[in-house]
Amino acid sequence: MASDRIYIFDTTLRDGEQVPGCKLNTKEKIEIALALEELGVDIIEAGFPISSPGDFEAVAGISKVIRNAQVCGLSRAVQKDIEAAGAALKQAKRPRIHTGIGTSDLHIRSKFNSTREDILERAVQCVKWARNFTVNV
Repeated sequence: MASDRIYIFDTTLRDGEQVPGCKLNTKEKIEIALALEELGVDIIEAGFPISSPGDFEAVAGISKVIRNAQVCGLSRAVQKDIEAAGAALKQAKRPRIHTGIGTSDLHIRSKFNSTREDILERAVQCVKWARNFTVNV
């Protein structure tokens, strides 16, 4: 039986900071995360931990205070990224790692200088690495 449940996945704390002129400190991000949880958001993508010490600190801080929503860290399909996300989410009650890799022909040829088979193998390996930190990948 299919579920009719809709999950709200909010990227404000990661993607929202890419708006020109928008820069939030850890305290502000925690305040926003608490407000998102109060609004009933199911999944809060708290940041991209490998991108900077500040982003790592913010994801770790949010992980400590959020109790009901899933706290998600973004990572590229790179082992160091995944490990940073796992470390930042260490204290999360409901951690989630969001990892991905470009799979278009252009990405495969130009960015990765690889083959579709190798990229698919890399994606599977990255999910396995992420599962060392959480089952929610």
